[in-house]
Amino acid sequence: MRFIAGTFDTRRGSWAGTNWRPRGAQNIFDDGSAHVWTTGFGPGEVRRCSGRSGRAEVLAIGCCLATREELSAARADAERGAWAAAMRLPGSCLTLVHDRTGLRIAGARAGTVTVYWIPTREGALWATAAAPLAAFAEAEPNPAVLLSAFTVRGVDVLAADSHFHTVRRVPPGHVLVLAPGRQPRTEALPVPSAVPSFEDGTPAVRETITAAVSRRASVASPISSDLSGGVDSGTVTSLAAACGPLLAVTYTDARMGEQDDMRYAERIARDHPQITHTTVHGTRAGVQHFDGLQDPAVLPFTDTPSFTLGLLAIKAAQLGPATAHGSRAHLTGRGGDDILDAVPTMVIDQYRAGHRMQALHRTAAFARTRRSALWPVLGQAARTQRTPYPQALAALADTLNAGDDRTAQSGPGTSAAQMLTWCASSTGTAWLTRAGRAAVADLVTARIQTAPPDITPGALHERLALELMGDGHATFDQISRQQWGLPVHAPLLDNLVVDACHAIPGYARTRPGDFKPLARAAFTGHVPDYLLHRRTKTAFTSSLFAGLRANAPALRRIVAHSLLAQAGLLDTTRALASLDSAARGEGAPLAALHALIVTELWLATLPTARSTWWEKTTAPAQEVTP
Repeated sequence: MRFIAGTFDTRRGSWAGTNWRPRGAQNIFDDGSAHVWTTGFGPGEVRRCSGRSGRAEVLAIGCCLATREELSAARADAERGAWAAAMRLPGSCLTLVHDRTGLRIAGARAGTVTVYWIPTREGALWATAAAPLAAFAEAEPNPAVLLSAFTVRGVDVLAADSHFHTVRRVPPGHVLVLAPGRQPRTEALPVPSAVPSFEDGTPAVRETITAAVSRRASVASPISSDLSGGVDSGTVTSLAAACGPLLAVTYTDARMGEQDDMRYAERIARDHPQITHTTVHGTRAGVQHFDGLQDPAVLPFTDTPSFTLGLLAIKAAQLGPATAHGSRAHLTGRGGDDILDAVPTMVIDQYRAGHRMQALHRTAAFARTRRSALWPVLGQAARTQRTPYPQALAALADTLNAGDDRTAQSGPGTSAAQMLTWCASSTGTAWLTRAGRAAVADLVTARIQTAPPDITPGALHERLALELMGDGHATFDQISRQQWGLPVHAPLLDNLVVDACHAIPGYARTRPGDFKPLARAAFTGHVPDYLLHRRTKTAFTSSLFAGLRANAPALRRIVAHSLLAQAGLLDTTRALASLDSAARGEGAPLAALHALIVTELWLATLPTARSTWWEKTTAPAQEVTP
């Protein structure tokens, strides 16, 4: 697994005394107090811009799409002290600003690149992966974080934590500040100001997304893309095809074939001469959800539990044509729902922003689309509007400790009213033992202390959904690089794209009864009209049920040998009952089951030995503080 790591000596000394560095790493920066290494990155993925005066320099590592002029401008900003501006480069990469005051490190806005760190005697050891730091510090996985991921919603499960004790996370949208003589700290990066209106924000959306796609197409050849037939992948593929030839891959199966995805995909490919279109039929290829999980020892490891493991065989078939094509970059539309659409609770933000009548009309429309009675939905919206977030977290913690599942939410079957709450437990809480519930309740209680006092429900849920999507993309990319040598890109999750879209409030990005009007407003004339006016969206539930049923024996073994259960946190009897219910095609919390399975696989494959990630040099050892 590739990652970036570094050290910083806050005592103005030298890290030459440490005798560990990432195994097989390249040293790309060394000024005595600060060191930076990369492992698994090519020379073209490391960009460094230094000024003649030497007062500031900028490093961008990963998918940096900045031109030379943009990179030079970023360095000039940093030299003037405007280092935050230097953190807003096109693409999705790690950005470092080094000047006489110290070192500032930021990941990607959507969490596709995340920074972690641990304190040391000299200062800090940091990396873009938590597992290597955990191995270095001999830190154990954090069970409360692992359990919370599939038992609660509306809770910032990670915040400044990670999946390991001791290892700290720099939340997306924040920067790690390392300065001589001072303790390491994180600071929030400035958020671009909201635009006055939907119409005013549309040009920036079009420009940033077009640049995110076209700049990738200009530096990687040949390229490929997903073409599901949906608005997001169709937009990305159409923009890429405008730049040159590409291979577009559409995945379908016997159940998905009943939908209209294929019709849209074929029409898009037919209307773009630059597209070579290929279809992968999963049923004919003999692949489905949860295939290939019989032996955890042969599965790829990712830094966080990855839903992609449940799709491993499908992704192998889907990306097969791209790898055979020699693709150097595979583009996806991942993230479109997070930037071009909005979460349901944005209606409450709209009410709080003073647009009360519009919020009431939107709430009524939301109830109709969910086929729910109006008054319960309006009542819940009013309760959420009146309730401070810390109070909602406290109530959730009490519910968890009491073992009360009456407010649990199950995912696809969640009612319209439940979707407008601050936070809630899922039906996965029924699988927890008393100790497991207590661990999750303690985490929720701890989040009360760090909850921003002025946060709104829509803004909170939008951020959490974006970070979840960013993490999902990061692990998919990790797996694709390990298994098939193919980098996967999500242009819609790039820093500047997220900034441009989220500068338009969520309640303004969407309209009742409409579907992704922002995409239509931004790309009319650039993307086929029939795609931008599409109103349908394919659900994959039936395919998920079928794969779960076919692979039930392997999945039962994973749950039956649960490491969370061995720690006294999970009741396998209850979890297996839910799994068996799903295998029979009955109502079941599919997302929670999927999350439980990949979490157990992650624990089973976690490399914990320091020597897996680090190698010794000839200098004396460096100890990590608790």
